[in-house]
Amino acid sequence: MERTERILDLVALLLDAREPISWAELREHFPSDYGGSDDAAERKFERDKAELVELGFPLTYVQGDDERRDGYIVDRDAYYLPEADLTKEELAVLYAAGSAALASGAFPGRDDLAHALRKIGFFAGESLPTPRVRMELGAVQEGEEKEVSARLEQLWDACAARKWVDLTYASPKHPTATQRKVDPYGLALRRGVWTLVGHCHLRGGMRTFHVHRIREMKVNTARPRTPDFQVPEDFSLDAHVAYFPWQHRFHEPMEVTLRLSGALASRAGSLLPGAMLESAGEEGVVRARMRVSFLDGLVRFCLALGPDCRVEGPESAQARHKEMATRIVERHEEPHEKVSA
Repeated sequence: MERTERILDLVALLLDAREPISWAELREHFPSDYGGSDDAAERKFERDKAELVELGFPLTYVQGDDERRDGYIVDRDAYYLPEADLTKEELAVLYAAGSAALASGAFPGRDDLAHALRKIGFFAGESLPTPRVRMELGAVQEGEEKEVSARLEQLWDACAARKWVDLTYASPKHPTATQRKVDPYGLALRRGVWTLVGHCHLRGGMRTFHVHRIREMKVNTARPRTPDFQVPEDFSLDAHVAYFPWQHRFHEPMEVTLRLSGALASRAGSLLPGAMLESAGEEGVVRARMRVSFLDGLVRFCLALGPDCRVEGPESAQARHKEMATRIVERHEEPHEKVSA
């Protein structure tokens, strides 16, 4: 029997068992594979068992007692996922988001996602029409989707297998591309931009890399079943990949207070997630206090919201808000002056 077939049969046998299976019973079920000398059979089973554990199969050996015997058993709670128990409306939203990701042309794990969407359609109990939506990738130029998609698949596999990658990276901070050896911890999509987060050996610390700026890439193929690194237990993608423009790390964090009025006051929570909101003592006015590490990003966001969003503090932030607003007004006035002349 081929090894892959034996592994699958072994999984089926263990999942079907209602009580621990002894080593003797395993040898009876697989006489041609675990037959022969005891030492050879045990070595082959240990290799199979190691592969199952590496694949995440929760196989354990239990010592018998008065209620059960010695043997191998599967932790079913760890193996089977709990019921998601989603409503039809939630399934429809999830299906739409997944379909948009597939239509983007550059999304890692596409086969797994397509399989998951088929399952969602099945459990919905009725036909779910394919939504006419598409996730736009803002930084990917026309014709680059296939190249970026291929790199995402490579990085997806490298993150899962915990294998280091060698990158040729074109950073806007450097005139020429640099070679980077990176331990890939995770991938994140924020506002149309795919970002790799990992430990950069060249810089000796955590760094982020925009996938569309990777010019060449190779994944370490040595010892494919052995991880090259361990992801720190406290690692979080959100701590390194900005979701909002004011979260980019361009300077030391500072606390900024905004004043939102009119229709913006009721939407403050959704517009500024994570901000501390408080009443300003005026009807229809809310103050929002937030930590900012890119002031210009926040000011641009405020200006886009209109006059109902103002910067109240600190003074340096107020001055920057006034400066950028004045610059916008001046640029809009320039063409009119030329025409009138």
